[in-house]
Amino acid sequence: MSDITVLGIFVADISFSGDKIPSTGETILGDSYNIGPGGKGCNQAIAISRLGGKVNFISKLGNDNYGNLAINNLKKDNIDISNIIISNKHKTGVAGIHVDRNTGKNAITVVRGAPESLTIKEININIIKNSKIFLTQLEIPLDVTLYCLKKAKVEGLINILNPAPACKLSNDFFKIIDYFTPNETEAEFYTGIKINNKNDARDSAKKLFDMGIKNVIITLGEKGLFYFNGIDEIFMEANRVKAVDTTGAGDAFNGGFSFALLKGKKIKDCLELANKVAGLSTTKLGAGDSMPNLKELNNL
Repeated sequence: MSDITVLGIFVADISFSGDKIPSTGETILGDSYNIGPGGKGCNQAIAISRLGGKVNFISKLGNDNYGNLAINNLKKDNIDISNIIISNKHKTGVAGIHVDRNTGKNAITVVRGAPESLTIKEININIIKNSKIFLTQLEIPLDVTLYCLKKAKVEGLINILNPAPACKLSNDFFKIIDYFTPNETEAEFYTGIKINNKNDARDSAKKLFDMGIKNVIITLGEKGLFYFNGIDEIFMEANRVKAVDTTGAGDAFNGGFSFALLKGKKIKDCLELANKVAGLSTTKLGAGDSMPNLKELNNL
């Protein structure tokens, strides 16, 4: 039995590092590349497991080399893979990532592959029933995501939705979410409020709360985060680190936050832990590979 179930995708991240991110029509010479585990769900599952949480990952892979890469990496991180479906008809997803090694910022193109064909019939709902927290994003087909969120809510789980990539959602989603964790770009998509400062973040969070979401956490990159639950608000600055690659930082945050909730920590402590996990993840290259473990967190 796993404490946390993560629904999401695995993609093989093919990362290129160079002096800049190329513009349209431009060819540049990079200085390194890496192929490793990625996909928001995969990254979040790895983050939770490395901190010590028992996690189950629901996804779909192709029967190919990248699918084998996924299985090997997930096993290495002690993640329950019994609910990963292997397809002979679809390819495992990939992501092309350009990283500016001077700033750590990136540009990403994702091809989801096999998870696009995941259906409700393929979901083993008993796995969700036996968990305490359900964490997902918007990379899996929306009907499957909504189905799992509803089932998790009926079973009394804590639902966390990381709304990425941002897309139009029905009110059915907002009513069953306990924690909504957009970044500033995603928050703007749902509220129409461009976030340039703390006041903008507050206005955006309040608008999301008015949509029916109980707890709103807007991650603000290097500026930190803003939390609002209708009564309390918390603004927290980001940890100061030397970022080399910001790929997966939001996933590290969601994984760290889920783990802290599992441990029964107060909301401020949950946010602080998640903030540290996200910051540490930016000090290494890669997405899944950059997720810190508990020892690294304790040494911070």
